[in-house]
Amino acid sequence: MRQHRTFPRLLGSLLLVAAAGISCVGATHAPAATPSVRPLDQIIPAPASVAPGGSAYALTSRTRIQVEGSREVRAIGSYLAGVLRPSTGFRLPVTAGGNGSQDGIRLRISAYEKGFGDEGYRLVSGAHGVTITARKPAGLFHGVQTLRQLLPASVEKDTRQSGPWKIAGGTVTDTPRYSYRGAMIDVSRHFFTVEQVKRYVDQLALYKINKLHLHLSDDQGWRIAINSWPRLATYGGSTAVGGGKGGYYTQADYKEIVRYAASRYLEVVPEIDTPSHTNAALASYAELNCDGVAPPLYTGTEVGFSSLCAGKPVTYDFMDDVVRELAAITPGAYIHIGGDEAHSTSHEDYRTYMEKAQAIVQKHGKTVMGWHQLVGGSPVKGAVAQYWGTEGDEADVVAAAKAGTKLVMSPANRAYLDMKYDANTPLGQDWAGLVEVDTSYNWDPATFLKGAPANSILGVEAPIWTETLTNSDEIEFMAFPRLPGIAELGWSPVSTHNWDAYKTRLAQQGPRFTALGIDYYRSPVVPWPAG
Repeated sequence: MRQHRTFPRLLGSLLLVAAAGISCVGATHAPAATPSVRPLDQIIPAPASVAPGGSAYALTSRTRIQVEGSREVRAIGSYLAGVLRPSTGFRLPVTAGGNGSQDGIRLRISAYEKGFGDEGYRLVSGAHGVTITARKPAGLFHGVQTLRQLLPASVEKDTRQSGPWKIAGGTVTDTPRYSYRGAMIDVSRHFFTVEQVKRYVDQLALYKINKLHLHLSDDQGWRIAINSWPRLATYGGSTAVGGGKGGYYTQADYKEIVRYAASRYLEVVPEIDTPSHTNAALASYAELNCDGVAPPLYTGTEVGFSSLCAGKPVTYDFMDDVVRELAAITPGAYIHIGGDEAHSTSHEDYRTYMEKAQAIVQKHGKTVMGWHQLVGGSPVKGAVAQYWGTEGDEADVVAAAKAGTKLVMSPANRAYLDMKYDANTPLGQDWAGLVEVDTSYNWDPATFLKGAPANSILGVEAPIWTETLTNSDEIEFMAFPRLPGIAELGWSPVSTHNWDAYKTRLAQQGPRFTALGIDYYRSPVVPWPAG
């Protein structure tokens, strides 16, 4: 069983400030000077191929952003202009077409490019401009994130800076290792507003994350309005860990998160955790309980004590309504049905429930996703199991992978961003161990689960659970600087995976974190720039 601790909101904030100061003292530092032109390979995630050479391109007041293709491509150009205008002070007009003869940044779609897939791109930089080419808009967007990181960190600030704004000459050709590169935020233990989620989405996009997993229900709170079962949100969503104010998303709120994430090329993966982690639902509707008696709302941090009633038909009416409404407002492929820590559900009931719940998801046109305990409930064809173990020796998961179940890798002692960095970390938990930045980076998704076929690995995900986290500052302190490393494991070729090289690139992200207003953990294992 997971062991959880909570921190009072004020104490957690005070300790966080103190920890930031302490960790700065202990951190190792590189020389303060940084190169005026960042080498093409000094970004995160590491690119698949880099060929440096030629003159750098400098953004000036004459720079234009030329777009070729659809309205979607123009939107990417406008997004880039919105990032660059405040700090550079340049107009950076976004113009259609053009033959590339003018100085500037050119974004182009080419259906004839081979090997790019849906997300790959090529960036070519020289004295007269930068051209980013992709087969699909997602690839252009990822190329734009590379361009951002090749500019000085101060480009991320929202006030005018002095520059210069140079991009090294040469070519970056880049495609992702895995198609699924996710991050999860638990909005159930503590609720996070639409604007807070959007802020996290923007941070994820910089590192080419393409899935946003929203943990929408748990014992402590139900966070999505379901019109056919309104008390789930209004009552089940009314509280949080520690007894504080809860909250929930209206369906309009959820649609706005989906829209915003899509504009950053992230697909939303909603999770309704069942059959356990359901106290908020059980408290909202007595008929969902086997004995017909609703339990009180729960604000603690224990797990595994709640369970839907597998033997009642109303359970599946409930699940069908929830999935139907959620599927209708979720354009993405997946609905995650949880399945973890069902300690109060018998094995027979678990198998019965999971068989019927998976059928409901498929009925509504979605792909089943669940935590890796799903393999104990006979995963349907096409189902995805999210592995969160720590040992990598779970024979049942390996057997399911060999039988065709795809896996998303989130080992808790590597990828869980709410694990403490060290014993003095004032936030987070330690049930899976202490996870320093190097530990979080030093593993291979293809080999962590011993015996699982390499082709069974769909990708990686970095979850962050919020029993002890109450606001964006606390989320960011625990996510950064570990999140970029998980993103790199999902995107970059395994040949680039080297801690000594990575920690240098990560250190260069420190000023960028600061420019973005991210109060990150100054890990002592990373040679952060002085000052």
